[in-house]
Amino acid sequence: VTYPEAIQWLYDLRLFGAKLGLENPRRLAELAGNPQNRLRIIHVAGTNGKGSVCAMLESIYRHAGYQTGLFTSPHLISFR
Repeated sequence: VTYPEAIQWLYDLRLFGAKLGLENPRRLAELAGNPQNRLRIIHVAGTNGKGSVCAMLESIYRHAGYQTGLFTSPHLISFR
């Protein structure tokens, strides 16, 4: 398998059709014991500026003495 073939396979991967709504995430959270109820989380969403906002918040909280974790999407434009 070539690299382009592997990337195309990832993009073509559709295990399930899109199902809008919160039923599936809520069920998954319930099955996992609702860990979101024990964690302090800031979820940043929107069209523009998410990376900057997250970087600033992480820095502010870390300098204030909080233990922080920051997760960003694995890729923005390509898998590289």
